[in-house]
Amino acid sequence: MERKNAWEAYTKEEMEELESLNQDYLHFLNQGKTERECVTEIVKQAEDHGYKNLKEIQKDGKKIQIGDKVYVVGMKKIVALFQIGKQPIEQGMQILGAHIDSPRLDVKQNPLFENSDFAYLDTHYYGGIKKYQWVTLPLAIHGVVVKKDGSVIEICIGEKEEDPVFCITDLLIHLSQQQMEKKANKVIEGEDLNLLIGSRPLASEEKEKVQAGVLELLKQQYDIEEEDFLSAELEIVPAGKAREAGIDRSMIMAYGQDDRVCAFTSLVAMLETEEVERTACCLLVDKEEIGSVGATGMRSRFFENAVAEILDAMDQYNELTLRRTLANSKMLSSDVSAAFDPTYASAFEKKNAAFFGRGLVFNKFTGARGKSGSNDANAEYMAFLRKVMEDANVYYQTAELGKVDLGGGGTIAYILSLYGMEVIDSGVAVLNMHAPWEITSKADVYEAKKGYVAFLKCK
Repeated sequence: MERKNAWEAYTKEEMEELESLNQDYLHFLNQGKTERECVTEIVKQAEDHGYKNLKEIQKDGKKIQIGDKVYVVGMKKIVALFQIGKQPIEQGMQILGAHIDSPRLDVKQNPLFENSDFAYLDTHYYGGIKKYQWVTLPLAIHGVVVKKDGSVIEICIGEKEEDPVFCITDLLIHLSQQQMEKKANKVIEGEDLNLLIGSRPLASEEKEKVQAGVLELLKQQYDIEEEDFLSAELEIVPAGKAREAGIDRSMIMAYGQDDRVCAFTSLVAMLETEEVERTACCLLVDKEEIGSVGATGMRSRFFENAVAEILDAMDQYNELTLRRTLANSKMLSSDVSAAFDPTYASAFEKKNAAFFGRGLVFNKFTGARGKSGSNDANAEYMAFLRKVMEDANVYYQTAELGKVDLGGGGTIAYILSLYGMEVIDSGVAVLNMHAPWEITSKADVYEAKKGYVAFLKCK
């Protein structure tokens, strides 16, 4: 039952494919550190591969036919790609679903303040993080500021070599006796995650001179007033590019690999797959890290509405056809798994853990402790996928998220399963999950893409 390490079997040609894919992955990570940036990059790549905006097709009064490639975007944060297959769409789709949001710090709506000649931005963390991991790191600001006239100012500070970076400070070790006695979840409090952004006073001001200096720079460089923070979406993420890791360059170390490693491999699989039998879909969503809520999360009606629009553009829409299309579909809920870490072996049940280099990971169930909140795929679907992967020579493994009583986690799988479709969690094993810098294996990235291609080609 123990799975072999994929690295041992690769040919020279496969190694070249693997390295090329991972170079593209590095680019994708660097271009998309936020959900908005991801959607922009996804749409660019989709259009380069012949995908058309469904709204533009509808505007021209055209109809969708077999072989057509279309995409739908919602609020610039969620996107679905469709390639119409030869079989009637009512017989179901092959769906790859992943999320493009990641744990981070969000700037509050009234964030700017000065204290003791330092200027700060107040933040609110997003998703599950260990707060102490976010101090003393070089950080960057990404996002948009929307002014009252509707104009949008895009912000990205801290990624270019000549850019300044930002930081959240920590107490020096020499004075940390009391701090070091606190529990890990109390060492750094949420309200102490204040982003240090300036210390130079503006000489012409009488009070809050440093804050005034920051506001003057924002006005000069971005035409932003303090009140414009009210209609801004600014995200604080680790500054710096994704990098190859290890002396053998066998790994990728980067921010946001949960879940952009699955989003990327799903996207690539979708773009390189041609002439599918069953309609193929790649669904990349927002808000998974905070419960899949909101208009751009999986719990919204975005996907259901998108499928309805596809059916309408094929002159096939009615409520029953929509329900049958969804219920007859098969889905891989592509989300990351916890990689076995021998340093923390006591947190894992080793024979049901995911290992680096052993390929795509299937999680028959997730949830917490007694499978609470789990999808729990059926045995028939697991057997079907075993055959698909083995026929395509894809390395794969199965896993759970650590020991039964230690915790757990959830994905978007259970939400799609509500339509009655077959759904299972599958993805890539990750070290340091939810940390500012996460690690994946290049081999697992490659095998995930291969597995997703095999799935999309199913009849």
